[in-house]
Order: sequence, then structure tokens, then C-alpha cells
Amino acid sequence: MISKAKLNKLLNLCITNGSDFAEIFLEDTKSNNYELVGGVIENITTNYVYGIGIRVIKGEIEYYGYTNEISYDNLVRLVEKLTAGLSKNENTVKITLKTEKNKNAHKVLISPERKPNLEKISYMKKVYESCKNHSEEITQVVINLFDKQQDVIIANTNGKYVKDKRVLVRLYCSAVASNKDTMQTAVESIAGACGYELFDKKDLESFGIKVATSAITILHADEIKGGTMDVVIHNAFGGVLLHEACVHSLEAELVAKNASVFSNMLGQKIASDIVTAVDDATIVNEWGSSNIDDEGVKTKRNVLIENGVLKSYLVDYKNSAKMKHEITGSGRRASYKYLPTARMSNTFLMPGKSTFEEIIANTKSGLFAKVMGGGSVDPSTGEFNFSVSEGYIIENGKITKPVRGATLVGSGKDVLMNIDMIADNLLFGYGICGASSGNIPVCVGQPTIRVKNMTVGGRGS
Repeated sequence: MISKAKLNKLLNLCITNGSDFAEIFLEDTKSNNYELVGGVIENITTNYVYGIGIRVIKGEIEYYGYTNEISYDNLVRLVEKLTAGLSKNENTVKITLKTEKNKNAHKVLISPERKPNLEKISYMKKVYESCKNHSEEITQVVINLFDKQQDVIIANTNGKYVKDKRVLVRLYCSAVASNKDTMQTAVESIAGACGYELFDKKDLESFGIKVATSAITILHADEIKGGTMDVVIHNAFGGVLLHEACVHSLEAELVAKNASVFSNMLGQKIASDIVTAVDDATIVNEWGSSNIDDEGVKTKRNVLIENGVLKSYLVDYKNSAKMKHEITGSGRRASYKYLPTARMSNTFLMPGKSTFEEIIANTKSGLFAKVMGGGSVDPSTGEFNFSVSEGYIIENGKITKPVRGATLVGSGKDVLMNIDMIADNLLFGYGICGASSGNIPVCVGQPTIRVKNMTVGGRGS
């Protein structure tokens, strides 16, 4: 990679040429993807990403350029292009980069390059066999395994020079159950910001059976009849509702433009008293965690909502001055090809005082959304439309028959206010979030919650 001294020269050139602030993001990444279909490895790909991104800011205007041709002369030309329209600064003070210590909180015991391909594939086959052999109704199983090691250097005109190493591993299982009438799909994943020690304490056979069982259950379920009802949303990936319908609206990109339903609402009540929501990138080895963000800021635990009151937004460097809000260590990007912006990491609702059993027993009738699926959200309003992958009817305080085709419709601000019970069984689910700064790994999580009077779409009679 390019030397610290040359990065220092490039940043000083940015300042001399008229920028108020400049930042360099240098990346060296190797990732592997493995795909197993029908018990056979169909595809193995290895990707190398190596490049540099340079950002300059003048007032509220931001310019960005990137290249994978990392010679000093080429980078000087890139800086000249980015600053071509700026007026040169006179009598500028030269900046000197100072190396910041970066303690690695997310230890890696077995890095991806140390794990042989045959051993990686053995994990995939173990999940495949337990899933496929669970029932004759499982007609297709696809297993994907992904690992990544990313080395970054971040330097800026505030004198920051910091390095970081990130390692990710994720195994994804998709199972199709079918009969002569229809087919249904279930998906699940295991992931972490760690090495292949991730699987040391995982029961991969049980994991495969779980995915198969979910697909078969929905295959034999009836279509739900739509209406307004109480909905119990289970833990783990149920937190996707919080992520999509609420916290996207707390990210600075929208809030700074007054384009969010929650703009200018710090200190105001936006949820029921029992709701506390957190975004925490410091959880050890969690899928959305890192030591520093992609602006070189140390990550932290951000309490977004506390006892129903909005306490913080997720804020990056560019928007902090405009919003008069502290930087929250949330600046993220998929690679050097993207500008950073404030994004989520591990986002979840804090546990409550109820148990899962108490929530079900206290629900006379409604829907139990055991597994959430995909959907669409308008972040400016929080209005959403989510499918339920695996659902059940609740009757007289008991979970009864499975149903399919349920869709949850509403707005994030209404859901937050209508949460009236929260269990003590917090778990996380793993996903990829796409936005203006690319696709990044995120955790969503929550305990089981109950939401009163939700609109549930369905075609059953």
C-alpha cells in the first residue's frame, strides 16, 4: 500500500487546492464465495478488491473520486481533478498525520486463508444433508458460504491515520418444500465478524433441520384472512421491522435534509414507554461490528430511543456540523468505490420484563409472526409492507394452526407507539443492507414483541 508520507502529501495538496476537509480510504480485500446446489459444489469464486477513494469537502459540497491504479502520480492527478473548481487556500497550515492506536476487539482465531476449501465445503455439506434428508418434501437445498478479509487505512486532514482489519464469515441456507399443488421456501443464516471458529459451537445438523421444518410447515399452511389484529413478532430476524421501518429514518442522510418522519424530534416521545432501541457496533464478533467505522472513528454503543424518547440519530462526519449532533461512529461504505454515510450496524430492541409464554397467553387472538421475510419501506415516512415467512394463528392465548401469505402493513411511528409487551429473549438475525454507500453487513435483533392493532393483509377466506 502507499506510504504514510505520501498520503500526508496528498492530503496537504487537497488543503492547498482549496478543500476544507479531505479524507483518503485505502482498501485491500479478499473474499471467497462457495455455492452448493443439489449436494454438489457448483461455483467457487475469489474476488480481490484493491483501491483508494479520496473525498474533499468545501462547505456543504462534497467531491469524491476513486481508482485502483495507486501510483503517487496518478493520485496527484485525481486530487487535481477533484479540487479543480476550488479556489486555492493561502497561508495554509501543513497537516501531519499521527498514527492512532486501534485495539482489535473482534479476535479472529481461524482466518479464512488458514481454513482449507475441503473443510469449508464440509460445513456446507453437513447443513445440506440434514436439511435435504429431513423430508421427501424438501425438493431443493442451496447452501452459500462467504468469507472476507478487508484491510483498510484511513487518513484525513484532521491528522488521523488509522489501520483496521475486518474478517467476516456467513453461511446461508435456502430450502424449497413442494408438493403437486405448490412450493414454499425458507431461508436462514449463521454469521459473524470472526473467522471459521464461528462454527465450532454451532449445531449445523439442527440448523439444517430448522430450515427444512420451516419450509414444510408453510407448505401445509392455509392462506391467512386479512384484517386488523394484534401481532406477536418473534425475536431474532423479527428486528428487521425496527431496522427498516424506524432506524433508516434516524440516519443522517435523511434527517439532515428534513426528509425523515423523525427529523427535529430529539428529546420527543416517539415510541411506547417500554421501548429502548440501540445500535451497537462494539458487540464482540457480531456480524455488523467493527473496531472503527469507515471514516476512522471508533465505534460505540448508540442508544437511539430510551423509554420511548428519541435520544440520538446515526450521524457521519459530513452531517454532524449541519445537524449540530455528535459523530456516532456510524460512517460506513461497501468499498473504496463509495462515499461513506451514516448506516446501521447491530440494531435491536432491548429486552423487556415479559416472557414469550406470557405474551402468547395474554393475546386472545391475533397473528404470531415467527419468521419475517422481505418487504418495502419509504424511509421518509416509515410506511412499510412486510411479508411474514412463517406465521401462526393465536387463539385464546395459544398458538394454533400455521398460516401463510400474511403481510404486515403500517408505519414505523405507529408500530413504535403500539408495542405493549416485550419479552426477555433477545436474539439476532443476519442480513445485508443496501443504500447509497453500497451493500454492508448488518444485524437486526429484538426480543419477542406484541404490537396492538396492526393491519395484516391476506387472501384467505
